[in-house]
Amino acid sequence: MDIKTSVKSGNFRPTKSGAGMTEKGVKAYRKANPGSKLKTAVTADKPSPAEAKRRKSYCARSAGQVAQFPKAAKDPNSRLRQARKRWKC
Repeated sequence: MDIKTSVKSGNFRPTKSGAGMTEKGVKAYRKANPGSKLKTAVTADKPSPAEAKRRKSYCARSAGQVAQFPKAAKDPNSRLRQARKRWKC
């Protein structure tokens, strides 16, 4: 990945505001990887059916990370927990 992978660059959201990539970060990633279909988190209260599927898929995948990284799963301020919270998992 040729994009800057830091919060300071503005491509990623700080942990306190929910972790995950920002719109700027997604645009930078898609520019570096033509044909990518990367999108930002689904945060809408009433998502469209396609968005609801993306959310369900993300929550299922990240549940595996919770099991794999118990230390991060216990820490309420971990990027994993904050990202799952942002996605409303």
